[in-house]
Amino acid sequence: MNPAPETAAFRRLLSAPDDEPPWDALAALPWWRAMAACPQDPVHHGEGDVATHTRMVVDAMRQLPAWRALPDDERGLLLLTALLHDIAKPDTTRVEEDGRITARGHSGRGEVTVRRMLWESGVPFGTRERVCALIRYHQHPFWLITREDQDARRVAFAISHSAARCDLLALLAEADARGRVCADLEDLLVNVALFAEFCRENGCLTGPHGFPSDHSRFLFFRDREGNRDPDYHAHDDTGGEMVLLSGLPGSGKDTHLRTHLAHLPVVSLDAIRAETGVSPRDNQEAVAALARERAREYLRRGEPFAWNATSLSRELRGRCIDLAAAYRARVRIVYVEAPARVQQDRNRRREAAVPDAAVEKMYRRWEIPDGTEAHEIDWRVWEE
Repeated sequence: MNPAPETAAFRRLLSAPDDEPPWDALAALPWWRAMAACPQDPVHHGEGDVATHTRMVVDAMRQLPAWRALPDDERGLLLLTALLHDIAKPDTTRVEEDGRITARGHSGRGEVTVRRMLWESGVPFGTRERVCALIRYHQHPFWLITREDQDARRVAFAISHSAARCDLLALLAEADARGRVCADLEDLLVNVALFAEFCRENGCLTGPHGFPSDHSRFLFFRDREGNRDPDYHAHDDTGGEMVLLSGLPGSGKDTHLRTHLAHLPVVSLDAIRAETGVSPRDNQEAVAALARERAREYLRRGEPFAWNATSLSRELRGRCIDLAAAYRARVRIVYVEAPARVQQDRNRRREAAVPDAAVEKMYRRWEIPDGTEAHEIDWRVWEE
């Protein structure tokens, strides 16, 4: 069976970066047509619509000597990212009262949108997440160097502990700048070059910044004020551990618990719903409150336990992690994923299936955990 045009285009960009991109096939896709109809602010994008800008970015990327020097897999990765980096602009573009056109939040929305697209297209997990992380952070090189040094360092370290790599992010930003018509091009290129140099000086250009320990890293990213020394070897005073399961319904979280974590007591939102008679369609505040109280009982005793819920967004995981950190517990996230067709089929066959409408909402906040969130992340990804 021939793959869908979208899937075929993605595979071609990834596997044959020297070939001409399949523009004719892409032009028929709904999201490309939406980008072609989406205006941009002429101050920053004199070239016009989002699709025109995207073609210019892809073409600019292919002209960069630094891109040409990369291995084929990284060149393909950057081309796919360039193609999709502004995919969420049609959903986020607004005309302000003064007539200016904005697309606030398009980077974060684009990360989540592209994650689902590439998952359903069968793009390998590692490649997919590198693309998504680069999209999430693609604007940062333009402004990071204008921040206070301490704040800039924190952001750069956070990027380096995602699936993104700062040197590839700098290349994407350079192509993004060159693929437009604007008066401040030279300023943008200077900022991108300074971003790369800043990351090099701080040891996070080509990989994650090295912390003295996982607990030092955990505490550094929990310091909201940004005053913590990243090189300080923090005393590990943790006791007990919260194992936080994360994954879509039907991804295999329950199976993982039974197979690998059967020795742990479990705080399960599904079990609480069944116990209290609350439907997944109902308000979940009472379920969450009861789950947190049961978690506190384990945390007070310093007893390891597992928290079993979808925990798909950084915000939802953050609430659980804040609770664990307040009791000085270690945090391990177990991220579980199955191929799209497997996950969707499993969920529909479950006795307590999550309604399709609820799963659709979950897709729209599906964010993968990264090294800024926990002491440890255990990846359990099944790929076909």
